Amino acid sequence: MVLDEYKDLVGAVASVTTILQFFSGVFVCLDIKKKGNSGSDSVLPFLGGCVIGALNLKYSFLLADSAMTVVSAVGVLINLGYLAFYYAYSNCKGEVNKAITQGVIFALSLLFYAQFWEDPELVEDRFGAILTVLMLLLLASPLLSLGEVIRTQSTASLPFPIILASTVVTFEWLLYGIIIDNIFIQIQNGVGLALCALQLSLFAIYPRTPVDKKKD
Repeated sequence: MVLDEYKDLVGAVASVTTILQFFSGVFVCLDIKKKGNSGSDSVLPFLGGCVIGALNLKYSFLLADSAMTVVSAVGVLINLGYLAFYYAYSNCKGEVNKAITQGVIFALSLLFYAQFWEDPELVEDRFGAILTVLMLLLLASPLLSLGEVIRTQSTASLPFPIILASTVVTFEWLLYGIIIDNIFIQIQNGVGLALCALQLSLFAIYPRTPVDKKKD
């Protein structure tokens, strides 16, 4: 393939950009700190980042891909920090505890499946398919706030820094997936890029400030 010679360069750029993208959560945390509580912000982006990061780490071992291994490991550590911060400012720690417990059990179950249950000759494809579905669900998770966005005519509930950074990162990993000819990475990031673009379009339609607050 023509792009094969750029594999290492694209992988390195995508890795660095992804690690930088992880820090986009800092803006969400600063907003939470400013409000004094988690408010309407969901724990899902941070908890999902931990779970998906751990599963991506396992998948990178299956692929023997060092670029993905480094990115996944850093992602898990950073998202654990965000999760701890969110917990400290959470309005309802009981619900957060429940979500974290479910996330840990879910992640451990899939890791056990990949390590001990699945046929070694099939695990790469099947685990990759599972991970693809989970990645798309995580990228689409901000759309759960779509009803609130329409009701308030505001995108205040959407994490703009995370969505913008995800748009750039999914494009780069899509290119990397094309270069290494991995269909799962291509699907994850191709559909993910479309979902991110859809979410970004909401910021062009609705302002960040709720309509009633602007009237006040």
